[in-house]
Amino acid sequence: MQSFTEENYLKIIYHLSLNTESPVQTNAIAERIQTKAASVTDMIKKLADKQLVDYKKYQGVKLTDSGKASAINIVRRHRLWEVFLVEKLNFKWDEVHDIAEELEHIKSPELIERLDEFLAFPKNDPHGDPIPDKNGKLDNTIFIKLSKLKTGDKGLIMGVSEHSSLFLQHLEKLGLTLGKQIKITEITDFDGSVELNVENKQINVSREVAKHILIKI
Repeated sequence: MQSFTEENYLKIIYHLSLNTESPVQTNAIAERIQTKAASVTDMIKKLADKQLVDYKKYQGVKLTDSGKASAINIVRRHRLWEVFLVEKLNFKWDEVHDIAEELEHIKSPELIERLDEFLAFPKNDPHGDPIPDKNGKLDNTIFIKLSKLKTGDKGLIMGVSEHSSLFLQHLEKLGLTLGKQIKITEITDFDGSVELNVENKQINVSREVAKHILIKI
């Protein structure tokens, strides 16, 4: 059994390692959780003693197979709870992250399997992130950043890579929510801003916003 803090560390290491084969640096973990690198090192050593991570001084940390399985299970619980909060309790997609951060630490496997069944086995959370199945497998569908599309391209909004409340509220205000059909009508060379047609409505978003919206062509 891991403590809340240990679970949070495993999840953070998992997320930081998704786009790299290199070990995760302790400074990156410290920055993510806003604590001192020395405190991170102490916790990493505890996780290493439990064989949840491989750690080498000055080289960084990697999840072991058991550590990765634990991290994916935490992610699964978090994303299922987000679906529940949005679909069954009518929370908005910008309101659920912090609540799910607390609920994800409920460890009852039977509860999570019943929750998954109750929700009809969802594949994605309210932000479009894939939900691991009970065996830890993830949907490998690859989405394209809106900022990478060209004029005339069409697609569906399938997710976001930025989960802050302010960002999600901004998208909600613009009407750029999951499942919306979009078409690129113009890209400004000067600043990379993108003009979209969404349900016969013209919307302009900055390049910074566009790079966090994930599209299925």
